[in-house]
Amino acid sequence: MNSNKTTPDSGFPLIKALCEAKAYDHAAAPVRLIETHISWVLLTGQYAYKVKKPVNFGFLDFSTLEKRRFYCQEELRLNQRLAADWYLGVVPITGQTDHPKMDGAGEAIEYAVKMMQFPSSQTLRERCESGQLTVDEIDQITGIVADFHNTIDKAGEQSPYGGFQEIRHWFVENFNHIRPLLDDRLQLRQLEAIEAWGDNEWTHQSPLMQQRKQQGYVRECHGDLHLGNMTLIDGKVILFDCIEFNPMLRWIDVISEVAFLVMDLLHFGYEGYAYRFLNRYLQNTGDYQSLALLRYYLVYRALVRAKVSLLRLAQSADAVVRTQARSEYAIFANLAERISQDRQAMLIVTHGFSGSGKSTFAGQLAEKIGAVQIRSDIERKRLFGFSAQDKTGSAIDSGVYTPEAGEKTYRRLAELAKAVLEAGYPAIIDAAFLKAEQRNLFQQLANKCRVKFFIIDFQASDETLCRRIRQRQNDASEASIDVLHRQQQSAEPLSSAERAHVITVDTEGNSALETMLSRLDFSR
Repeated sequence: MNSNKTTPDSGFPLIKALCEAKAYDHAAAPVRLIETHISWVLLTGQYAYKVKKPVNFGFLDFSTLEKRRFYCQEELRLNQRLAADWYLGVVPITGQTDHPKMDGAGEAIEYAVKMMQFPSSQTLRERCESGQLTVDEIDQITGIVADFHNTIDKAGEQSPYGGFQEIRHWFVENFNHIRPLLDDRLQLRQLEAIEAWGDNEWTHQSPLMQQRKQQGYVRECHGDLHLGNMTLIDGKVILFDCIEFNPMLRWIDVISEVAFLVMDLLHFGYEGYAYRFLNRYLQNTGDYQSLALLRYYLVYRALVRAKVSLLRLAQSADAVVRTQARSEYAIFANLAERISQDRQAMLIVTHGFSGSGKSTFAGQLAEKIGAVQIRSDIERKRLFGFSAQDKTGSAIDSGVYTPEAGEKTYRRLAELAKAVLEAGYPAIIDAAFLKAEQRNLFQQLANKCRVKFFIIDFQASDETLCRRIRQRQNDASEASIDVLHRQQQSAEPLSSAERAHVITVDTEGNSALETMLSRLDFSR
């Protein structure tokens, strides 16, 4: 919810009257008003009431009382999926415009969504702006979103939602709204360049967009998944304010939903957290195919936020609000332009025994350079029908750890790495890579994709390897001390030719990440 605290607009006497405590049948502290481009939210202390503005922007239509009542009911239904304890009901506003009663008797003159009032200054956007956002909150969000996407309804093939033409319509509509509100020549040129990129990207990716709908990836999502619509209460992240006003904007590909939060984190300068969220979501869902569409949706989401900024500008006469809106537009337009530009992909594979720190430091590197980390421990289990935390009961050379299962796993890792590279992202393949044929497979892939290839050789003492294995908790790896000893006995050393691609990292020191970053070659 893009909002600003404000005083009631004189053109809406009902809202002015609802800012008086006497309009409520419960105790109300001095009522505070938050206004967005589509609604007013009245904060009374214990409860909050959202009233929809009588507006019609094309992509939403609240122009009649009956439509506003319907969309209040939809808002309740949708948000109770993720915040049932906070969304309480839809209530009528009765009485007269200048003497209204919230949830009163008689004929309704307006409707409101009644909610428990969230504690102030606790949205994750505010935590972001004050530098307080933490890894714990990102990991909570990842679990919530991945689980939510796995359980929500899917659009059928005959559904009007989420087809490739529909996707293009909403992308293009941003330009139709933005262009008439711009008068700066450079910003108009920038907009034209982004639009041309979007047309080309859609032409290239539209078959995949349609394929993903057929595969069930278009689902009834949250629709507005940014940090302003998340809050932290007693250490628990709560997601709220789903899009209710247009089903076309919430029945979307799940990666479009993911893109909104990734874009928002990038906007606030939390690039490491953006890639932490993305990587953990992909590791949870296995949806690496979606990366081919990610940049399109990132640009789309940045344009949505740019458009909302200009709509606020058009609605307000306040000089401060207008200046802020112009600045926000430029920030989001620049972000859209940056995302549309090609990045340098590279292929990085890890090398080392269990307990050497591969997954930990590969994850840190992925967050630092904006790479996709693919973990063999997770993908091996997924390949054989297990979740990441499942215990497979497999002994050495049995179950999912036979040589045949290993070959199948590395082939699958190569398929996923190819998808990541073709989507334009650096790929980090997190596996032991103790066999020459495994490493050769990925060097050939790098050559075929024409990207740079690196082997990061993680090293630690036997004592440290054993200690780390014993201390593991809640990790996808099932490696034991016996597995470590087998690895040490059967490992094939790096060849002299491979050494040209090797970055050696001592994970017992404090400079592992710095060593990797200093040795990786980011030149084109």
